[in-house]
Amino acid sequence: MKILTDAEFQKEITESELPVVVDFFATWCGPCRQMSPYVDEIAGELAGKAKIFKLDIDEAPVAPNTYGIQSIPTVLIFKNGKEVDRKVGSQPKDTLKAWIESCL
Repeated sequence: MKILTDAEFQKEITESELPVVVDFFATWCGPCRQMSPYVDEIAGELAGKAKIFKLDIDEAPVAPNTYGIQSIPTVLIFKNGKEVDRKVGSQPKDTLKAWIESCL
């Protein structure tokens, strides 16, 4: 699972032909740690259908500020470089995967 930097963020979401899913998290966040394995599993299951990344808000503060991330975990879905949906808060794996698939 690739963790994006601020320098990579715009390039990844604007140049991807696939939808891009970004999980905004922090290492100190309990709900983020709980959801992290689900994001990893979903990334493998949806390989070729979507690009799935993580972004540590402490290591890369520009993107969270740009997109108004106020709570974590927050997951954003981008198509053609534009945000199409977001979910805030920890989600069960099945719920998270179904939501991502509905946006693809």
